[in-house]
Amino acid sequence: MSVINTNIQAIAGARNLNRSQEMLGRSLNRLSSGSKIVNPSDDAAGLAVSEKLDAQSLRVKAATTNVQNAISYVQTADGFMRGMTKILARLSELAILGQDVTKNSSDISLYQKEFTSLQDQLRQTIGGEADEIGGTAITTPLGQFNGITLFGDSDAMTVTIGQAVGQTMTLPSINLRDGAMLGILEQDDAGEYTLVLTDDTAIGSITDAIQDVANERAALGASQSRLELAATTLQVEYENLSSAISRIRDVDVAEESTQLAKYNILVQSGTAMLAQANITPQSVLKLLQS
Repeated sequence: MSVINTNIQAIAGARNLNRSQEMLGRSLNRLSSGSKIVNPSDDAAGLAVSEKLDAQSLRVKAATTNVQNAISYVQTADGFMRGMTKILARLSELAILGQDVTKNSSDISLYQKEFTSLQDQLRQTIGGEADEIGGTAITTPLGQFNGITLFGDSDAMTVTIGQAVGQTMTLPSINLRDGAMLGILEQDDAGEYTLVLTDDTAIGSITDAIQDVANERAALGASQSRLELAATTLQVEYENLSSAISRIRDVDVAEESTQLAKYNILVQSGTAMLAQANITPQSVLKLLQS
């Protein structure tokens, strides 16, 4: 039908051109942002899922930080106890040397000075209140991690090792202010050590203290093994979550470039066809002129 007022072909051509321009704009936005979901309407369900996965990914990263800090805490405590073991080994050696019948009192006195000096180092490292270790209180011992006393009578520490509620583990407390170690550290009211080099019980007390430290190190070693396993698991979980988020959000550049070329051609052809449709009504003039 030949009409003048309404050009159906031009209207349809304009509609198709607008659609092609809209899709071309979306493709340009995706490629320029690198994201498949520029607006929520692009993939509403995918956006909701990716937001939840993104939050989970952040929790995994936070848990990884917690685990790594806990590993550092354990390694610091073990480092101090490794030094304690060496000190205790030297104390036991001095105790044996102090029983040498060929040594005179001056020689024994020299051994005792080193013995006391090593006790001072253990005492400074472990610390404690006066009612715990006798003598003068040591409220800021060397054995600390970020202000946390390592070897006191404290509660066990709970570490978050996962992103979900309840995914925790407990680090055992390390109390070296009692038992065999206390016998090495303890001082009387005058600030003198209750254990001296020449005591008959010195060797036995030191041996028990070495065993005490060894037991604590073994417990920490088991905790560190579990923490390292948790750290590895969290890294794998974070990698998989990132991959899942990427599949939802990230644009496939190769595919989208193909779509861009397609819509670019459609816009150009649509523009040409709209121009052609606008010329079509001019054929009516020929009927009027005949």
